[in-house]
Formats: sequence, C-alpha cells, structure tokens
Amino acid sequence: RVYKGVLPSSRSEVAVKRVSHGSRQGMREFIAEIVSLGRLRHRNLVQLLGYCRRQGELLLVYDYMPNGSLEKFLHDQAMPTLDWATRFRIIKGVASGLLYLHEDWEQVVIHRDIKASNVLLDNELIGRLGDFGLARLYDHGTDPQTTHVVGTMGYLAPELARTGKATTIT
Repeated sequence: RVYKGVLPSSRSEVAVKRVSHGSRQGMREFIAEIVSLGRLRHRNLVQLLGYCRRQGELLLVYDYMPNGSLEKFLHDQAMPTLDWATRFRIIKGVASGLLYLHEDWEQVVIHRDIKASNVLLDNELIGRLGDFGLARLYDHGTDPQTTHVVGTMGYLAPELARTGKATTIT
C-alpha cells in the first residue's frame, strides 16, 4: 500500500510505500528497491528520499506524484481523456528514464515490471518510472540472465515469456 504523508521539517508532500513483509520475497523486494533506486538520480524516475525498517515494518519514502499513476487515467471513467501532447510527454518521460537505466547509469538496470500502474505522473503530467521492487542490476557489457520470469502477466514481452531472459529489449 502507498500512503500520502508530509515531512514535518519542510512540509513537503511524500508518498510512503508500505512493503509486504510477510515473506522473504517482500524483504528481497524492499532491499532491491533501496539498492536500485537509492543511488539513481534522473528527472523521469520517482526519487527515493529515504527508508525505514523497524519492528517488521518496511517503509519507503518517495517524492509525491500528485497526479497518481497512468493506470488511473487509463481506467478510471471519472478521469479526463489525455490529449495527444500529454500522452507524448508521458511516454517521452518514461523512454528517457529507461534510456538512463539501460545506458547512462553506472550499471544496467532492468526494471522488469513496466506497466501503467508503475508510471507515475508529476504535477505537469510528466511520466516518471517507479516501483523498482523487481529490478536487477548488471554490469555494462554482460549478458543478463534470470532464473525465472517475473513481472505482471499481460505486460510481459513475448520473448521474455518464451526465453526467460530479461534484457533491455524486454
């Protein structure tokens, strides 16, 4: 679950993600997200501001995205239809974030769960990629290998489902 919060010192709005901790998978996702997102800095990635792991509670604190997720705009009948310029701005933001993850950072980051609910929209409706719980890091020039396919059914690249190999293309 994700909650809206306010930092007392700066009065800044933040999003607080409570990670499921009932399993080792929840803990692995929490650690992966901290390791991955904690060092990433790009205007089209949701910024991790901090984290807390205390008494079984696993919390991640992010920049607040006032317009929520792209999924909300696509599936909520009450939301306005996005014009073509806005759609282009959103996808351009996501593409810019992916280029950074795949080519411009110190390692290759394979997100592995790109979908509308993980595309968050800032106050200008610019797309930012979030939720790095399934992400994996690889050195540039190496061949990423995965032991099992992860992600959300319906959003998996066909070649990933067929080969089980996550790459920057999938």
